[in-house]
Amino acid sequence: MAIARALAKNPKLLLCDEPTGALDYNTGKAVLKLLQDTCRKTGMTVVVITHNSALSAMADRIITVKSGKVSDMRLNGSITDVADIEW
Repeated sequence: MAIARALAKNPKLLLCDEPTGALDYNTGKAVLKLLQDTCRKTGMTVVVITHNSALSAMADRIITVKSGKVSDMRLNGSITDVADIEW
Protein backbone atom coordinates (compact mmCIF):
# COMPACT_ATOMS: atom_id res chain seq x y z
CA MET A 1 0.00 0.00 0.00
CA ALA A 2 2.85 2.37 0.82
CA ILE A 3 4.40 1.92 -2.63
CA ALA A 4 1.05 2.54 -4.36
CA ARG A 5 0.55 5.70 -2.29
CA ALA A 6 4.02 6.95 -3.16
CA LEU A 7 3.61 6.23 -6.88
CA ALA A 8 0.21 7.97 -6.98
CA LYS A 9 1.97 11.29 -6.38
CA ASN A 10 4.18 10.83 -9.49
CA PRO A 11 7.44 11.69 -7.73
CA LYS A 12 10.68 12.30 -9.60
CA LEU A 13 12.57 10.30 -6.96
CA LEU A 14 11.41 7.22 -5.08
CA LEU A 15 13.50 5.83 -2.20
CA CYS A 16 12.79 2.18 -1.38
CA ASP A 17 14.42 0.68 1.71
CA GLU A 18 14.19 -3.14 1.47
CA PRO A 19 10.94 -3.03 -0.59
CA THR A 20 10.71 -6.84 -0.67
CA GLY A 21 11.83 -7.48 2.92
CA ALA A 22 8.48 -8.58 4.37
CA LEU A 23 7.04 -10.07 1.17
CA ASP A 24 6.85 -13.58 -0.20
CA TYR A 25 8.89 -14.37 -3.32
CA ASN A 26 6.13 -13.85 -5.90
CA THR A 27 4.81 -10.63 -4.38
CA GLY A 28 8.36 -9.33 -4.05
CA LYS A 29 9.00 -9.98 -7.74
CA ALA A 30 5.73 -8.24 -8.64
CA VAL A 31 6.70 -5.16 -6.62
CA LEU A 32 10.16 -5.03 -8.19
CA LYS A 33 8.65 -5.43 -11.67
CA LEU A 34 6.28 -2.53 -10.94
CA LEU A 35 9.21 -0.37 -9.82
CA GLN A 36 11.32 -1.31 -12.85
CA ASP A 37 8.45 -0.71 -15.31
CA THR A 38 7.50 2.60 -13.69
CA CYS A 39 11.10 3.79 -13.84
CA ARG A 40 11.38 2.89 -17.52
CA LYS A 41 8.04 4.43 -18.52
CA THR A 42 8.20 7.68 -16.55
CA GLY A 43 11.93 8.33 -16.18
CA MET A 44 11.50 8.38 -12.41
CA THR A 45 14.66 7.73 -10.41
CA VAL A 46 14.15 4.73 -8.13
CA VAL A 47 16.73 4.04 -5.43
CA VAL A 48 16.48 0.56 -3.93
CA ILE A 49 18.41 -0.13 -0.76
CA THR A 50 18.78 -3.86 -0.12
CA HIS A 51 21.00 -6.53 1.34
CA ASN A 52 19.97 -8.85 -1.52
CA SER A 53 22.85 -8.50 -3.99
CA ALA A 54 20.93 -10.51 -6.64
CA LEU A 55 18.71 -7.45 -7.14
CA SER A 56 21.66 -5.40 -8.38
CA ALA A 57 21.21 -7.10 -11.78
CA MET A 58 18.09 -4.97 -12.39
CA ALA A 59 19.84 -1.67 -11.64
CA ASP A 60 21.20 0.95 -14.04
CA ARG A 61 23.80 1.94 -11.44
CA ILE A 62 25.12 -0.01 -8.49
CA ILE A 63 26.48 1.67 -5.39
CA THR A 64 27.99 -0.56 -2.72
CA VAL A 65 28.26 0.69 0.86
CA LYS A 66 30.52 -0.94 3.45
CA SER A 67 30.86 0.27 7.03
CA GLY A 68 28.83 3.38 6.20
CA LYS A 69 31.06 4.45 3.30
CA VAL A 70 30.66 4.12 -0.46
CA SER A 71 33.11 1.40 -1.48
CA ASP A 72 32.13 1.06 -5.15
CA MET A 73 30.04 2.83 -7.79
CA ARG A 74 29.53 1.45 -11.28
CA LEU A 75 27.17 1.38 -14.24
CA ASN A 76 25.48 -1.93 -14.95
CA GLY A 77 26.40 -2.90 -18.51
CA SER A 78 23.83 -5.69 -18.74
CA ILE A 79 20.56 -4.76 -17.01
CA THR A 80 18.39 -7.80 -16.30
CA ASP A 81 14.61 -7.79 -16.31
CA VAL A 82 13.17 -8.59 -12.88
CA ALA A 83 11.40 -11.66 -14.31
CA ASP A 84 14.81 -13.20 -15.04
CA ILE A 85 16.33 -12.62 -11.58
CA GLU A 86 16.32 -15.47 -9.08
CA TRP A 87 17.22 -15.31 -5.39
